Amino acid sequence: MVSCGARLAVFDIAEVRDVTAYDELALDTLGDQKTALFLIMSDTDDSFNFLISMCYTQLFNLLCEKADDVYGGRLPVHVRCLIDECANIGQIPKLEKLMATIRSREISACLVLQAQSQLKAIYKDNADTIIGNCDCSIFLGGKEPTTLKELSASLGKETIDTFNTGESRGREVSHSLNYQKLGKALMDVDELAVLDGGKCILQLRGVRPFLSDKFDITRHPNYKFLADCDKKNAFDLERFLSTKLKPKSTEVYDVYEVDVSEDADPADPE
Repeated sequence: MVSCGARLAVFDIAEVRDVTAYDELALDTLGDQKTALFLIMSDTDDSFNFLISMCYTQLFNLLCEKADDVYGGRLPVHVRCLIDECANIGQIPKLEKLMATIRSREISACLVLQAQSQLKAIYKDNADTIIGNCDCSIFLGGKEPTTLKELSASLGKETIDTFNTGESRGREVSHSLNYQKLGKALMDVDELAVLDGGKCILQLRGVRPFLSDKFDITRHPNYKFLADCDKKNAFDLERFLSTKLKPKSTEVYDVYEVDVSEDADPADPE
């Protein structure tokens, strides 16, 4: 009972109870038509991380079931989950299994991390399985040693030609010249640590990794619609927040009439 009370203590907060009292997200409909769903959570306070984890778990389970039962295995609209600050929103249960199975249902997950070691700190031995199920990885720069070491190893090696010259002096002068072919890491750890901020490294399954320039977002045709371009485009979250329940026509509810006027008798049950 003590353990249960400690785990459920967060529901003593009225706002949390209001959020979880009923469902208005309709997560199973995300794959039916183009939809944008934003899950915004503090990246410094982990008190409510379980809400995001629970939401992702239900999202993946509902969409996989609907893809299998309704659409013959593949959703009509691809669902892409952009999980920013993946290491700071808590652990998503069974993510290593989900990463291997959701791809065939037209569902993908993009994990954004500051360092690869963050993933290992949360998912332990399953981190390698999660990374292995990602067909594409982009390195935007960093200096975390473990990430750089593993990236350097995955980039492979290149062949370089070396030659050595020698000279010995005595009664007679002799010269020697030696040619060799050596294997060198395509990019060493120290080279990756000082990677130009305008460059990135893309690794895609089936092709060699390549170094590329980062895209200049200001050149995108839709940049004019971003808040960075014009503050008037900023999304006003308060306009769309509502705690009012919207009942469906097929649901049954008990309706009570309450008189809040000053003349109402407190003892009157109505």
